[in-house]
Amino acid sequence: MNAAMQTSDTTLVLNSRDARGVVTLTLNRPQAFNALSDALLAALQAELDALRDDRSARVVVIQGAGRAFCAGHDLKEMRAEPSLDKSGDLFARCSKVMLSLLALPQPVIAKVHGIATAAGCQLVAQCDLAVAAADARLAVSGINVGLFCSTPSVALARNVPRKVAMEMLLTGDFIDAQTARQWGLVNRVAAPENLDAEVDKLVQSILAKPAEAIAIGKAQFYRQIEMGIAAAYQLAGQSMACNFMDEAALEGVQAFIDKRPPAWRQA
Repeated sequence: MNAAMQTSDTTLVLNSRDARGVVTLTLNRPQAFNALSDALLAALQAELDALRDDRSARVVVIQGAGRAFCAGHDLKEMRAEPSLDKSGDLFARCSKVMLSLLALPQPVIAKVHGIATAAGCQLVAQCDLAVAAADARLAVSGINVGLFCSTPSVALARNVPRKVAMEMLLTGDFIDAQTARQWGLVNRVAAPENLDAEVDKLVQSILAKPAEAIAIGKAQFYRQIEMGIAAAYQLAGQSMACNFMDEAALEGVQAFIDKRPPAWRQA
C-alpha cells in the first residue's frame, strides 16, 4: 500500500489493492462529503503519480467514504482565504489531478454513490468509466452559489452533448443516475446493494485483456479525440501498427487463426 498523505489523524486517500492488481482509492473525508480540500487534492495527486509507473496495477477504482462520492471543492476552505493567486493555484492543481487520470496507463473507474457535485461531478466525467448507484445524484452546482463550474465544464462537455452540458451548468440542477446514463455521463447503473458487483463486472472484463494493448489504446484515444480527423487517423494508424507488433497482439491474432483461446502472459 502506498503511503497516502495524512493530516494528524486521518489518511485522506485510502489505498487498497487486491491480488488481481485492482487498486481502489477511497476519498476519505466522509464528514465533509469528501470535499476536495487542499490536502485531499495533494493526497490524490500523490497516489496518481505513484500509479503511473506501477505496472503491477491493472485497474484503478475511485470511490468515496461515507454517504457521498464527492461534493466538489471545499467552499469553506476557499472562502476562508479568498485571493486570486490562491484560487488560481487551487484550480490549477485540481486540473493537474484530472489530467493525471488521463495519463495513467490503467483504466480508471468512478464508483459513484450519494452525491457527486461540481468538481466531484468533474471527477466522474474525467474517469475513463463510471458506475453509479441507482440513488446517486450528480450536478455541476457551482452556479447556485454564483460560481460557474468552468473547470468541470471541460470534462463534462467531453462526455455529454453541448446543450445537455449547458443545461446542467446554467441551472445547477441535480440529475439522477438513470439520466446520467442516458446522457453519457456514466456507463452503468446498479442497485446500491449491487454497486460493487457491477463495478467488478467491468473490472473482470478489463483484466481479461492484455495490459499493453489497453495502455496503448487509452493513450491514443485521448490524444486523437482532440485532433482533426486526418491527424487522428494518422495517429491511430501508427498506434495500431505499434500495437500489432506487441507480443500480446501477435499471440491474440495467432490464437484467432488457430481457433483457440489466447495464452496471454499475465503481468
